[in-house]
Amino acid sequence: MKPIRLMTGFLTVGVWTLLSRVFGFARDIMIAGYLGTGPAAQAFLIAFSLPNMFRRFFAEGAFNMAFVPMFSKKLEGDEDAQTFAQDAFMFMAVVLSVFSVIAVLAMPWLVTAMASGFRGDERFDLAVGYGRIAFPYILFISLAALLSGVLNAAGRFVAAAAAPVLLNVIFVIVMLIAARYQPDYTTGGLPTPRDWHIGWALALAVPVGGIAQLALVWWAARRAGFAMTLRWPRWTPDLKKLFIIAGPAALAGGVVQVNLLVGRQVASYFDGAVAWLSYADRLYQLPLGVVGIAIGVVLLPDLSRKLRSGDEAGGRHAFNRACELSLALTIPAAIALIVIPLPLVSVLFERGSFNSDDTAATALAVTVYGLGLPAFVLQKALQPLYFAREDTRRPFIYAVVAMVVNAVVALGLSIYIGYIAAALATTIAGWVMVWQLWRGSRSMGEAATFDARFKYRFWRIVFASVLMGGLLMLAVLLVGPGLGMAGVRYGALAFVVTVGIVGYFGLGQLLGAFRLAEFKAAMKRSS
Repeated sequence: MKPIRLMTGFLTVGVWTLLSRVFGFARDIMIAGYLGTGPAAQAFLIAFSLPNMFRRFFAEGAFNMAFVPMFSKKLEGDEDAQTFAQDAFMFMAVVLSVFSVIAVLAMPWLVTAMASGFRGDERFDLAVGYGRIAFPYILFISLAALLSGVLNAAGRFVAAAAAPVLLNVIFVIVMLIAARYQPDYTTGGLPTPRDWHIGWALALAVPVGGIAQLALVWWAARRAGFAMTLRWPRWTPDLKKLFIIAGPAALAGGVVQVNLLVGRQVASYFDGAVAWLSYADRLYQLPLGVVGIAIGVVLLPDLSRKLRSGDEAGGRHAFNRACELSLALTIPAAIALIVIPLPLVSVLFERGSFNSDDTAATALAVTVYGLGLPAFVLQKALQPLYFAREDTRRPFIYAVVAMVVNAVVALGLSIYIGYIAAALATTIAGWVMVWQLWRGSRSMGEAATFDARFKYRFWRIVFASVLMGGLLMLAVLLVGPGLGMAGVRYGALAFVVTVGIVGYFGLGQLLGAFRLAEFKAAMKRSS
């Protein structure tokens, strides 16, 4: 993959991921407005997080990090990549069908493992009910992730990147319908609360969205010459090798989700905290998704090809440009989350059932997550160095260390600082993971070293981002009252964000942190 094509693929994935996050914000804004941080909101967020957590293990953690390098090598070497993908597809379908049935039956235990603080109140029964409806999503989204890996390895990024948009669009439509048309049924002779009803509708939207995503990437894979058919899976040497690699990769790739699991367990003991952390998570997931996921999706196949061909210099260039571009977009985003969390949370979420106390609690979590945002993105750039070499043992060990750190900080500090210990633990564990990945990569040779251009630009990116933070604070002072006025709050926030974006890219160009022409060229090639 040529340098410009690497940038083009990155921006293609990033743009579609950004669109998905925009619809995701619309979804979360509506959930916050309709459900606030009440029992139904907390129950649904836990129910939805269960299949998503396992998806990181079975799909993104294992197959995007273990399947893609193997598939890419077969594709480049004119081997039977189609048969390998077909066998992996059907084996995953059978395994996850059985797993989904077991999980639905064991849902009370899964909810306890995720949020034991729910036991004994209405949140527990709601989470179990919602979870049983939502959990089959893991089957559809995991198969969609495998097909997305096939498409990405073949250099076709659009359908795989666009698929998540469908889920959020379906959520928005379902919520609008559920809020407008509410059946008059009762529970124990009393009317069912409106938020419970909307929660049931949201739970049903989860597997429906998964089916829609699978249908889109299956169609795209078929058009690309990789049609998947239904047949009994075959256990082959290639599949055995895949699962040997995928075992530790599942944990290493999903370390952020494992840490969030510990965080949710802690948060479940503080009323409203599950929702506060989830809404804060959505804010930092926007840049993480746009940059981090795009880096992982595009960089891994490219590195795999270059390392297979012995192109260490090309691998180094791809790695450095990925780190450079990701930090150029991530560091200013982190500064913004740290500097203006209250305006962001207030304007985006504070309405309906979401009040000012919820805003303050969520904003604090946003600040803490912002401190860890560069670490979460750097993980996405550093992990492909290992997985492209089919080295999953060391990332597995690093992930275990990071999880231990996360658990110790979250559980140990929660009795002193409450729910925010969960967010702090996630951030600290993220930086511990990055430090281990970086230290371990020192033995990988030229491809894992930073070049002169990266070193030159890195500190200029940091300086431009800090200056942008000052501009954001000035902009907030200028429009402060407007951020709390219903009629102009969106315009006021848009002004603040525009000042930050224009200021950052202007300062970055002047300081030599990057060249705007590089972004423009890549955007033209991706259009």
